[in-house]
Amino acid sequence: MMPSLLGDAYASSDEEAKPMAEHTPPPSIGPSTIDAAPDVSLEVSVPAQLRHSSQSPLTPEQDPSQLQLALATTTSKSLSYNVPYDDLTRAALGPTNPFKPSDGGMKRKNLLTGYAEEAAVSEATFNTQHRTFQSLGYSRDPGVDGGFVGDLASVERYGGRDVVQLRPSREKSEAIRRKRQKRGDASIVEGEGAYRGPWARYRDDEQAEEDEAALAGEQLASDEEYEEEAIVSAAAADLPAAPLYSNTKTGTDDAEVEKTEFHGAAQFDYQGRTYMHVPQDLGVDLRKDVGSVKNYVPKKVIHVWKEHGKAITALRFFPRSGHILLSASADTKIKIWDVYHDRDLLRTNSGHTKAVTDLSFNHDGTRFLSASYDRHMKLWDTEYGTCISRFSTGKIPHVVAFHPAEPHTHEFLAGMSDKKIIQYDTRSGQLTQEYDHHLGAINTITFVDGARRFITTSDDKSLRAWEYNIPVPIKFIAEPYMFSMVRACLHPSGKYVALQSADNQIVVYAATDKFRQNRKKAFRGHHTAGHAIDVDISPDGNFIASGDESGYVCFWDFKNCKMLHKISTGDAPVLCARWHPQETSKFVTGGLDGVIRYFD
Repeated sequence: MMPSLLGDAYASSDEEAKPMAEHTPPPSIGPSTIDAAPDVSLEVSVPAQLRHSSQSPLTPEQDPSQLQLALATTTSKSLSYNVPYDDLTRAALGPTNPFKPSDGGMKRKNLLTGYAEEAAVSEATFNTQHRTFQSLGYSRDPGVDGGFVGDLASVERYGGRDVVQLRPSREKSEAIRRKRQKRGDASIVEGEGAYRGPWARYRDDEQAEEDEAALAGEQLASDEEYEEEAIVSAAAADLPAAPLYSNTKTGTDDAEVEKTEFHGAAQFDYQGRTYMHVPQDLGVDLRKDVGSVKNYVPKKVIHVWKEHGKAITALRFFPRSGHILLSASADTKIKIWDVYHDRDLLRTNSGHTKAVTDLSFNHDGTRFLSASYDRHMKLWDTEYGTCISRFSTGKIPHVVAFHPAEPHTHEFLAGMSDKKIIQYDTRSGQLTQEYDHHLGAINTITFVDGARRFITTSDDKSLRAWEYNIPVPIKFIAEPYMFSMVRACLHPSGKYVALQSADNQIVVYAATDKFRQNRKKAFRGHHTAGHAIDVDISPDGNFIASGDESGYVCFWDFKNCKMLHKISTGDAPVLCARWHPQETSKFVTGGLDGVIRYFD
């Protein structure tokens, strides 16, 4: 029976030597009944020459039991027997497909950032481990029995226990409650026995505050403090502070002394003009109206700047003319570049101790704001690089934006990490307004409708529209399908706002009264999840551009949402992207590799 099943694949060498004419076909197999659901543990008799040889085991095509099972239902779309797991996951036969990944493409992405396997974890267990990781820095590894991920030193310190197991016992809780002050009598307003209610303190807290106050008194009484204050330069002493919101937690010790360095050949030309003067010896008129010429998609890199040591975090062209470029980096430096002539580095401003998060020119470009992770916002003079004033609320500013229109050009908005949008007056240094309705850190601030209103987005996955100087939102948009929108750009017509969404697409909202989403306009084809990547619209409004986490710069047609071009800049994600306000096809990008590339 076995030779008849295997055919002549295992014929002897003597039979192969016979002529083809003498070769007799194998005896035909008569009709037989095939079991539709055979036993999967069917033992197969293997020929002796294969049993003792070093060859690989039989393949499914050579295994008679597998052949019999495969022939059972040749046209059926369902299996009537238990197929081994190894057979289901076996690699496909034949040549490899060059257009598929090397893993065979078995696991498709079920999330924006990759593939996630399902795990049978209860919600209570997940929340406990999540709280443990946030509080103690470690949690259990679901893939390893008894394993942990995170801070292994904390695992040894707490014995691998979670926050529920570390909850104090009833005796300890009662001892803590005994240290608390009495709630008091609600009928007594002041004096002994006054009502404290939920604001009753603990004795340990009061003692700690008294010790800190005594220590602060000793420090202020020493002569060293007054000597250090006398050393401060007159320029730094004249800087106006923000009295309403001073950085009481961190003080001003983390604010580095501002410095500036000019790198050009000469600060003044033969007529006494600095680099602020718009050049007129070029082949393009930099004083014409922005958007008056037709734009085209750039094709290649024409210049590269490599002075920054870390990732580029912000790029801004000079308002209207665009003859100088302002760049900020995670290396805490702010640099000014010449876009024309020799494209040299003109000036470097130093004054932040941590990465710079955002930049903003005022309406005429004479001043600009910088925000940093050191919790400070600083106002700089563009021409001479001096720091005019500092602002701080003790929180991290994520985005800053000068008011672009009169008579509020001396005011600016800042989106903070504590869910607030604050408004400052640069002349007095006072905080003049506070917009507090978001539920997460602020990501974008965009002025619309002639700067009478502005739109903000936040990590709470919502969009809110405000009237300037009125701290109540006039429009609130939050849908279950919305993602966080991390970057924004106003269309030159003023009718639309393009927002970079965290689900790998650019969405468009109306900038008019209703602020509705334009569902017909959605730009896809790039990957931005996990990064805050810029989006920008060409001055004529025909093209929209964005970076990509794989090192590409993507261009779309704004009208039909079709991707027109995709330029590779390397492997590092492209974080910043800006169109030149006057040129037809000039474009600048900044990446995670710290390189600024200029396209044409």
